Amino acid sequence: MRFFMALLLAATLHAAAPEYSSELLFPLEKWHNHSSSVVELPNGDLLTVWFHGSGERTADDVLIRGARWNHTTKKWSEPFVMADTPGFPETNPVLFVDSQKKLFFLWPVILAHQWETALMKYRISSDYQQVSGPPKWEFQDNILLMPKNIVEKTEALVAPLLAMGGKRGDHAKSLVTHAKDLYFSRMGWFTRTHPLELPSGRILVPMYSDGYSYGIMAISDDRGITWTASEPLVGEGGIQPSVVRKNDGTLVAFMRDNGPAPKRALVSYSKDDGVSWTQAVDSELLNPGTSLENIRLANGHWLVVYNDLEDKRHSLVAAISDDEGKTWKWRRHLDGKPTEVVNRQYHYPSVIQAKDGAIHVTYSFFVPDGKSIKHVRMNEDWVKAGD
Repeated sequence: MRFFMALLLAATLHAAAPEYSSELLFPLEKWHNHSSSVVELPNGDLLTVWFHGSGERTADDVLIRGARWNHTTKKWSEPFVMADTPGFPETNPVLFVDSQKKLFFLWPVILAHQWETALMKYRISSDYQQVSGPPKWEFQDNILLMPKNIVEKTEALVAPLLAMGGKRGDHAKSLVTHAKDLYFSRMGWFTRTHPLELPSGRILVPMYSDGYSYGIMAISDDRGITWTASEPLVGEGGIQPSVVRKNDGTLVAFMRDNGPAPKRALVSYSKDDGVSWTQAVDSELLNPGTSLENIRLANGHWLVVYNDLEDKRHSLVAAISDDEGKTWKWRRHLDGKPTEVVNRQYHYPSVIQAKDGAIHVTYSFFVPDGKSIKHVRMNEDWVKAGD
């Protein structure tokens, strides 16, 4: 009896121990700092990247910056340059450490000031745990994709839209035209959320195209040396997929909603390790047309960080599901509230769980005084405690 009482007491104490801390990676500044990605390194430090410059795809001074968080001092290093192609904007960088402890750094170069002209680049390193500065790279290449069945998937999607006529009908016709254009269909796919490594060793890199408002998976079965493309994840406006794996092996992709109302995160499913995907449909998660990220925690729960709004980006919330996304029983706001209509934006979260169980989130922090990247460290108990 005493043993069971001790277990109950320990569980109670654990449930009553929410943990939370936060800070900006660097002081607010006038420069545009956006779309971060964070990973934990094997030594317990964090590495974060984001894009920095005077704008986005049309600003030729945009480059990729990085910073390191020391797990002992709990301090961030000074920002440093991770990548810079002079004269071309670079955006939406993503980091990933695979099961072989190789660090992947992926990002698009925008060739002609339009998202549809994105060219994906990536680097791999096994020497990346320096105290400061960028990793030492041992491999670099481009990721070039030929989407599987893009014409067939597009024609199936737009068939009911063509009958509507008007703007939606015209848009449907343009999608078919673009799907049949080899150049358009192979350019413009780029990253936003973390890659996912499957039990087989297959690596999936979620990407998307603003030219179609589709998602796609870049697939590698040889540790990132060569890549093939999945079918596109088609729907009315589903982009920037974030992928989690269910207990039965089904992959679930939650996506930003760039489509018509109602504004909800879209969801698509794959039962063949990411090659083919169901047509995307609305989920229950609100989405104002901004990125979200969903991860599976060590205990099997899912955690999603997203803007719980249909318009604007002034409320960022973390939600937890214990039934693989069927319901989201616990929610807590990281910044803002839906009722607070203010000139602020908290958006584009990047989410990981560290080896010690802590959940780390980095996200774009835009306020009237300037822009930065914010880092939050929390645990599941903090989210479950609610607002």
